[in-house]
Amino acid sequence: MTLPLRLGYKASAEQFGPSKLLEFAVLAEKVGFDSVFVSDHFQPWNHEGGHAPAALPWLGALGASTEKIIMGTSVLTPSFRYHPGVVAQAFGTLGAMFPGRVILGVGTGEALNEVVLGQAWPDQKERFARLKEAIDVIETLWSTDRVSYDGQFYKTTDATIYDKPDTPVPIYIGAAGPAATRLAGRIASGFITTSGKAPTLYTDTLLPALAEGIEKAGRATDDVDTLMEMKVSFDHDQERALQDTRYWAPLALTPEEKMATEDPIEMQRLADALPIERVAARWIVSTDPDEHVEQINRYIDLGFRHLVFHGPGEDQERFIKLYGDEILPKLRAQHG
Repeated sequence: MTLPLRLGYKASAEQFGPSKLLEFAVLAEKVGFDSVFVSDHFQPWNHEGGHAPAALPWLGALGASTEKIIMGTSVLTPSFRYHPGVVAQAFGTLGAMFPGRVILGVGTGEALNEVVLGQAWPDQKERFARLKEAIDVIETLWSTDRVSYDGQFYKTTDATIYDKPDTPVPIYIGAAGPAATRLAGRIASGFITTSGKAPTLYTDTLLPALAEGIEKAGRATDDVDTLMEMKVSFDHDQERALQDTRYWAPLALTPEEKMATEDPIEMQRLADALPIERVAARWIVSTDPDEHVEQINRYIDLGFRHLVFHGPGEDQERFIKLYGDEILPKLRAQHG
């Protein structure tokens, strides 16, 4: 059995305020997207013109404003500015209100969103250990009442989540390296990563690590959803499609530059200095629907079954409608 192809919309919380972002997500459901995933930033990539609406109340508004779309975080960090018990309560509530529609996507985090609240920023080893323990806390609270947890990083005392769904909310793990990817294969309902990187990262590192984790846990491949955040700039105007990527220049910075940068002003300064060719390099930039779909198919051929499309431009309504009219139907016709 192969998981059905799901096509989602990435709600760019760093680029738009909460009300406008909600309008876009509602429109995405209307034109045929299957899911909406939102980032959870305390600060945006860009100081000027940036936004950072809180993901948790926004997801509640999205659920109440839509009928069937799957919704989740891509990704939330449950291990620094949130205590994992708070995350368990929040997503327990969302799951109870919108059963079968909510996904908790988690990751190890970025300094940009944590140190602003006085958090120390540890090395990758500790961030990974915190994520593993946070997931354990969340899953324990969803399955057990009166939880007294005494971990290395987190503690609870007789804690109970009183409102939670009959079926726990699926947890997806976002990863760009092998350790977190193996963890996703072992314990998560889904694996999240992003497009536009060297093909060998997926073929030689991430996908083998995912398969290794799945095998070690004695699971089946279809037990783990494979979600790819697709960076796409599709428009009938080539120059517009190219220039639309400019706002997201920070994504072209190296992981080391992004992970260590704590200030949106400094992040924007570094990104503004990049040439447009480097900025656009991580995006599928095209004007021809068939060529655009052909490039997307490379990720489907790798085995990714849940594609969440991130359009970079300011005119999101235009992007959503173009995708609904010209791209989604072609993908569904090819892949069911």
